[in-house]
Amino acid sequence: MIDKSKTLFERAVQVMPGGVNSPVRAFKAVGGTPLFINRAEGSRIYDADDNEYIDYVSSWGPLILGHNNAAIREAVTRAAQKGMSFGAPTEAEIKLAEKIRAFAPGIEMVRMVNSGTEAVMSALRLARAYTRRCKVIKFEGCYHGHSDSMLVEGGDTLIALYNDLGGVEELLKKNDVACVIVEPVAANMGVVLPKRGFLSGLKELCGVYGVLLVFDEVITGFRLGKGGAQEYYEVRADLVTYGQSIGGGMPVGAYGGRKEIMELVAPSGPVYQAGTLSGNPVAMAAGLAQLEALENQDVYSHINRMGEKLACGLSAIVQNSGLKACVNRIGSLSSLFFGIESADDYKSAKKADTELYARYFHGMLGEKVYLAPSQFEAVFVSYAHTENDIDETLDRAERVINSLNLLHYP
Repeated sequence: MIDKSKTLFERAVQVMPGGVNSPVRAFKAVGGTPLFINRAEGSRIYDADDNEYIDYVSSWGPLILGHNNAAIREAVTRAAQKGMSFGAPTEAEIKLAEKIRAFAPGIEMVRMVNSGTEAVMSALRLARAYTRRCKVIKFEGCYHGHSDSMLVEGGDTLIALYNDLGGVEELLKKNDVACVIVEPVAANMGVVLPKRGFLSGLKELCGVYGVLLVFDEVITGFRLGKGGAQEYYEVRADLVTYGQSIGGGMPVGAYGGRKEIMELVAPSGPVYQAGTLSGNPVAMAAGLAQLEALENQDVYSHINRMGEKLACGLSAIVQNSGLKACVNRIGSLSSLFFGIESADDYKSAKKADTELYARYFHGMLGEKVYLAPSQFEAVFVSYAHTENDIDETLDRAERVINSLNLLHYP
């Protein structure tokens, strides 16, 4: 029973648009009433009726160590006891910036902000100032927050097809472009991996045309490895944006890059960007605790092994069921696409069967497994997920998939 969640949602729609503070939470893509979460621990979340679920949303990625991690919780408590916010510099900001610089290839300076959206918005402004150009190339299906220029096509925003270098070069030839921004691993059309040579090809094209390459690592940053996608694919971007992963789940973001570019940001240079709560001491403490924990390489070997076990298990289940589907995975990130045999870009991913995913989602919810309420999101495995969690999830997934009224695919 989810009676309390239904009651809370009825109240919520009276005071918040759609009853939520971020659209995907409303279950519009899958139908039904969203769960209201009361608490969480490790790999589990508990709803308002205290039902327990194995969680694969992980607060949309940043909880690499799992829910309510003891080291992060203790760091937050210590920081909060000293004060919630000062609006003045603290040593914690320096320590976190130094840790990010030590982890991420090519990052020499960092500016803390409060969200991934703010990080992207600021990085684009900086790229335009550095190149003295206005246009930006982004990729169809990649999400970079809700700033105006990242939600439209036209004007100064040019759209290319993910994994299509030829299309990017055509845009570069015909336009005065400041930067190319990309999710190095797309994770907002479901998980779609870059083809071999795509990211290095982007870097090469940007060099030829005098354009900055911006990696949006809000999702991949510190999840694919300490150095994120830059390290994983051995491609250095000119600017990189981060989100809540550098705050252990606290509301925080950052952007960084080469010193010559970053020193254009005020007060060093003319590119104005400010934030009253940027570098919040509680968020900085949480982020530092998370990154310190990630220095233990066992974190990455574990989450990658668990991610592989889950993805391979799901692939086998759908194959044995006769259902047309595919699983994309990299490290601890994965997506199960229904109704298609491959997802290599936005056009192919959008052909996925969203109705079947909705039935799968609700079936798994009934089995007490909490997945993203949209076909086009990712599964996030954390350090708190155990072999037993994965085995239980696969057992439940097999029951759900075998119980679906399978559609006929020509």
